[in-house]
Amino acid sequence: MSPAEGVDSVELLARAIDQLERLLAEMPPGRATRPTPCSDWTLADLVDHIVAAPDRFLRLARGEDIDWSAPTLSAGPDPAGAFRASAEELLASMGSSQATVPVDWQIAELAVHTYDLARALDRSTRDLDAEVAERGFAFMRENLTPENREPAFGPQQPAPEGADSYERIAAFAGRRS
Repeated sequence: MSPAEGVDSVELLARAIDQLERLLAEMPPGRATRPTPCSDWTLADLVDHIVAAPDRFLRLARGEDIDWSAPTLSAGPDPAGAFRASAEELLASMGSSQATVPVDWQIAELAVHTYDLARALDRSTRDLDAEVAERGFAFMRENLTPENREPAFGPQQPAPEGADSYERIAAFAGRRS
């Protein structure tokens, strides 16, 4: 059993949310137009997508159709606060309707975008919660196939020599290092 397999999924999702909120809070002003590992997305686009993710998972749990590639509303002047607010609602919903949306799917989504945000901020991923990326990577390996990758993910890329868990999940999701 890998280290991430023994951890409660909701606890791990909370840790994923906490670290992503901290990264959002680190964002210095004036970087909105920076490129990201997500092709065709600026840092502002990525942040808007991240902030919208918890609400999209809640809507999915309610049976609504979600277009993950659709543009999102602006995260506003406090993306960390906006993310935390919607993430708290998501965490509070656990145990009821949320069972219809695998928590590990949510962890995978947040882990990949944690990598994206860290890279866009020129920040290392080596000190991030490895168990989050490991759980997300395990979910993606089991569920992401060549047939269902697009439009959200590109073809799997080779992970760099000595890659950490975030670099491995990102490469699997089609990100180039």
